[in-house]
Amino acid sequence: MTRRSVMLFGLLFALFVFVGIATGVQYTTLLLVQSFAYALIALGLNIQWGYGGLFNFSIMGMLMLGGAAVTFTSSPVNPGFWASEGPMLLGRAVLGLAVGLALVWGVGRIAVKGRLKAVLVVASWAAGYFIYRTQIDPAAAYIETTSGWVGGLGLNPVFGWILGGILAAGLALLMGKICLGLRTDYLAIATIGISEIIRALLKNMDWLTRGTKTVSPIPWPTPLPQDLQAAGMAVNDSFLYARLGFLAIAALILVVALFLVQRAYNGPWGRMMRAIRDNFISAGSMGKNVTQRQLELFVLGSVLMGIGGAMLVSFQQIYDPGAYQPINHTFLVWVMVIVGGAGNNFGAIFGGFLIYVAWMTSDQVAQAVLSTVSHWSTDLGWGAIPEIESRASQMRVFVLGIVITVAIRYFPRGLLPEVRRQ
Repeated sequence: MTRRSVMLFGLLFALFVFVGIATGVQYTTLLLVQSFAYALIALGLNIQWGYGGLFNFSIMGMLMLGGAAVTFTSSPVNPGFWASEGPMLLGRAVLGLAVGLALVWGVGRIAVKGRLKAVLVVASWAAGYFIYRTQIDPAAAYIETTSGWVGGLGLNPVFGWILGGILAAGLALLMGKICLGLRTDYLAIATIGISEIIRALLKNMDWLTRGTKTVSPIPWPTPLPQDLQAAGMAVNDSFLYARLGFLAIAALILVVALFLVQRAYNGPWGRMMRAIRDNFISAGSMGKNVTQRQLELFVLGSVLMGIGGAMLVSFQQIYDPGAYQPINHTFLVWVMVIVGGAGNNFGAIFGGFLIYVAWMTSDQVAQAVLSTVSHWSTDLGWGAIPEIESRASQMRVFVLGIVITVAIRYFPRGLLPEVRRQ
């Protein structure tokens, strides 16, 4: 790390100390856990954008998949579902999906070209979709009517975090096969569309995610405050020590991910990726498989996003597909990487911490400022400021806009720009 990095991280530490003094240790630990999760997500985006120049605007979809994975894995088992015909009906739906995919794959292997091949491919997709829907629709209706939803597996949430990374990697692999051949702006548009499709699916699959009814509470991988209270610990101490335990796991995951990514970045693999990013035509002419290498970046970055999304849902103990918004779960992460410094892993992590703290505390600061101004205005006879809470919540976007504007104006390569070593 450079002297500038040490100085900025020192100032970031001082900022957290100040927030802790102003808001209390319990709120600061809450803020730290979520900041670690967002820093991991920002690191994933830095792999895609900073290493490969890939415009990925499907971050929200990756986070939702990670959240759905840990919800299904760690939620308590639903005996009503397993005692009904739901598992058998879902098995038929899975079999129908497998038959549909096999049909599409088989038609794609037929040695026919031209319009006939296009017609056969379209027909196979339509037939596969019809086969799947004839099985999943009755199964979904039955499950929602009888047991409500499938429930979880009752496993440790860490398994859900791993599954979240795997599902995000699978989605990235599928998206990459379809979209990575597109031009940069078209890639961004395509990933936005896929992200919205994922949100619509998870929001309306009540039989799997309960949709807008939400799933809560979702267990932690470490003891909950209630567990510590049952062991005789005071209420305030229980919340503090429980969050510190969760924080230790989140910090360990981020440190391990940073270590592995940094090693790869400084090795031959990283140099090849930077060469492809800077001039993919020259890299391709030297025998590098540009599309395959970009696919690697896309999948690797998505793994970290899926894990980060699962960590957030576990910590918040609630999965609500309707609560995901592009500004909170896509645009915010892009601001973290842009402000921190694309191409610099430490910059992405720094931006993750800084922007999330600014995002979360700007509401409280705005409320304090508006309340003070309202008090002065009342004393002067001008009247109080109405709806202070709603106005203060809107200041988040305003503050975020100021931060990114100032950063781009004075630090176009980020606060911690990429260091190019010869």
